[in-house]
Amino acid sequence: MRWGIVLLSITALAACENTAAVERTERQIQDVDRPRVQALVEQDLAQHQAGVVKAAQKLAPGFAVTDPAARESQVRSALRILQQPRKGIDEFVASPMSFLAAVGVDGLVIARDREPDRMKGQDFKTRFDVVREALGGTTTTGLGEFYAKDPNAPSSWSILFAAPSVRDDRVVGAVLAGIPLSRLAQRLSRQFRVEQKEGAPVWVYAYKGKRLFHWDTPPEIDALVRDPIARAKALAASPTGYTAKVRLQGELQVYGVFPLELLGPDVGMIIFRTPE
Repeated sequence: MRWGIVLLSITALAACENTAAVERTERQIQDVDRPRVQALVEQDLAQHQAGVVKAAQKLAPGFAVTDPAARESQVRSALRILQQPRKGIDEFVASPMSFLAAVGVDGLVIARDREPDRMKGQDFKTRFDVVREALGGTTTTGLGEFYAKDPNAPSSWSILFAAPSVRDDRVVGAVLAGIPLSRLAQRLSRQFRVEQKEGAPVWVYAYKGKRLFHWDTPPEIDALVRDPIARAKALAASPTGYTAKVRLQGELQVYGVFPLELLGPDVGMIIFRTPE
């Protein structure tokens, strides 16, 4: 009988310790991780907004080249140089952005920073509000949707940064940079791993509406946070965000879902932690 009592006591103590660990993790996500994600996203936005303005200034002479082939070649080379350490723009070094492109005053893409160049010749003025505003003289940031070459593949969403290139007080073109939401999520996950001294890794996901965006995350965790119906229902009940508990291989895990209004009305981040 005594051994039974001891066993029950040990089990109860373990349960209490597990409950306390889960509660600590929920507070960690709410009070520490959430504001850290917000600060990192704000930092990335500010840096890339500043960077695209500098890029537009540096690229202004390239828009004046009259020969189309020479202009494309020179602009593409300049776009690459702008991202190189020491030679380029500080805000673009170690950036999660996936492209830097130059757009003519007609709204058509002259070139992006690499080849093959599927963007060349596309009408981004009609397609993206940020480009239209930049060609009107205003630096701006917003979201844009990009479609895969395969029509059956899902589209991707990117944060877009656009700035006008001005020469002799006249807009001669625009520069556009993009950070995919999947790369933003990856960058945040990596930053948390750098900042965390010990313990299980922290995984960060981005969502837009029903879509979930992530990169290099464990598939078993992807499955735990993927349900868009459950996410929408929980956000309807708690619009400022919430935490939830799930089990991974029998062990309780915690994640938090938080809207990021600075990115859009239906955009946010999911932070996943293992209680310790």
